[in-house]
Amino acid sequence: MSAARPLTALRAIAVAATLPLLLTACGYGSEAKKEDDKSANTAADAGKKLSASEVRIGYFPNLTHATALVGLQEGLIEKELSGTKIKPQSFNAGPSEIEALNGGSLDIGFIGPSPSINGYVKSKGSNLRIISGSASGGVKLVVNPDKIKTLDDLKGKKIATPQKGNTQDVAFLNWISEKGWKVDPESGKGDVSVVRTDNKVTPDAFKQGSIDGAWVPEPTASKLVSDGGSVLLDETSLWPDKKFVITNIIVSQKFLKEHPDVVEAVLRGTVKTNEWIHANQDKAKASANARLATEGGKPLDPKVIDPAWPSIAITDDPLASTLKTQSEWAVKAKLIEEPDLTGIYDLTLLNKVLKAAGKPEVSDAGLGAK
Repeated sequence: MSAARPLTALRAIAVAATLPLLLTACGYGSEAKKEDDKSANTAADAGKKLSASEVRIGYFPNLTHATALVGLQEGLIEKELSGTKIKPQSFNAGPSEIEALNGGSLDIGFIGPSPSINGYVKSKGSNLRIISGSASGGVKLVVNPDKIKTLDDLKGKKIATPQKGNTQDVAFLNWISEKGWKVDPESGKGDVSVVRTDNKVTPDAFKQGSIDGAWVPEPTASKLVSDGGSVLLDETSLWPDKKFVITNIIVSQKFLKEHPDVVEAVLRGTVKTNEWIHANQDKAKASANARLATEGGKPLDPKVIDPAWPSIAITDDPLASTLKTQSEWAVKAKLIEEPDLTGIYDLTLLNKVLKAAGKPEVSDAGLGAK
């Protein structure tokens, strides 16, 4: 099992994409870009008021959403918005965030790859675009060491995932399949019992012995460790280059079309937030914890946040090829039909922001809007 790479070791993750984005493969953001290319100064740079009075931004109270937590807590995103107000909204599950985006009560959201795929496919490509990455890694298999000592010991045990068809559920089902074991994806019954359990409930279920372990994101994984669990597998070790998308930034296509200047300003804020996180690790960890305290009423215990924080890699790169892989896993598990993901990405504005900041562009792995 490979150790997770610390955030500081991944300062340059956003430059690791191997394929440059073709600027001809773009969507609404590119239409706005044609006008903006004539001037190096954006509306925000010139101090001009942007086209929307507010922007509604959704995120989860998870450390894997550190860009949102820190960017909001430190005012780094708001600073780029030239008076446009941020209306933050916290969600506990991807489907509810997608529902808010579809219903018009959310403009931009931080969310995992599986809800992004599901939302895009169910709307037949009409409701969202992925416009940036945000985080990689931060997912672990934590088990009761008295019951499970090796990976083979998982057979016959009860292992929790956050939700049927969510990012961790799909990854675990794929891992089970590669072991040659059988599990019904709908019921979770089989050689391993996959128990879909809300992350808020999982620690209590673990302490009570109703589950033997869990394949979960941070900080839930480290909470289980603090309750006597043992990390049996870090999902990072299963991926080439030790990288896989865990959090994207998505936008309503309607909002992107009507307010590309606001979307660009938010992306400037997230890119600068990520720079600040990499340069100020301890301060960033404290800032994220302060935001979590605002959300949940109390901060994470140091024995939880200290091991959790370095296992998450903050990145602007959406790691698009890994989203494609996760989609293939969901198809293999028969949770979704073969999707057409062409157009799920529009990285035009992100690449514009990265170029202005002197950073290399990132790739959409051939899944950009035409």
